[in-house]
Amino acid sequence: MEKSIGPVSYHESKPPQTLQHIVHSYWQIKTETTLDEDFTLHAIPDACINLLFNQKQTEIAGVTGLKTTYTELNLGKNFDYAGIQFFPGVWQGRCDETKGSFVGSKYLGKLPLIDVNVKTQALSFSDKLPIFSNLVMSLVEQKIVEQNKIVQKILSNLNRVSRVSDMADLVHISPRQLQRILKETTGFSPHDFLKVMRLQQSLKENNVDLYTDQSHFIRSFKKITGYSPTSYFRKYDV
Repeated sequence: MEKSIGPVSYHESKPPQTLQHIVHSYWQIKTETTLDEDFTLHAIPDACINLLFNQKQTEIAGVTGLKTTYTELNLGKNFDYAGIQFFPGVWQGRCDETKGSFVGSKYLGKLPLIDVNVKTQALSFSDKLPIFSNLVMSLVEQKIVEQNKIVQKILSNLNRVSRVSDMADLVHISPRQLQRILKETTGFSPHDFLKVMRLQQSLKENNVDLYTDQSHFIRSFKKITGYSPTSYFRKYDV
């Protein structure tokens, strides 16, 4: 979000302990009053899958996940979105349901997303959370989401990974097996997955040591976000 955007609020909450290996967070972004201009969210890839709920138009919901570069999401002047963000590799649902861009159309899939949207629409953020957790537990029972131990181990040891071969060695499989598993479970090649995870870690820790040098960091950062690091941190809250 831009630092000077005005009356837009963002809330985030961790899931219950029993779901913390599956769910990164529950979130909500909404306008407090109608804005003078359309709000644009600058979204950058994180290899996560989100269940997204338009809480002003309850028939609009979906499964979404970005690929290897940023996208600009025009949310309009008056909006209320909530969602469930899953860790990379957790989503086992149908690939053809996952949108790589903004979800703005009626949900026609078989998941109970519209029912959840209707149930949570009028609730406060904190009161939405038990309903979101119930949905996740239902998806776990159906094996639509499940823990991905290979991806989880890579994420837990990113400081030890500098190349794709390091990832393969870390989880004791061949590079070819890693290619197949990551593509099937995240949609990313090992090389692209590593680039995206490095960027996310650099945002979290303000750490460029994961890159060969400063120029490598700047090139990679700009390719994924569309901005130099200096311009990005000047413009956006991270």
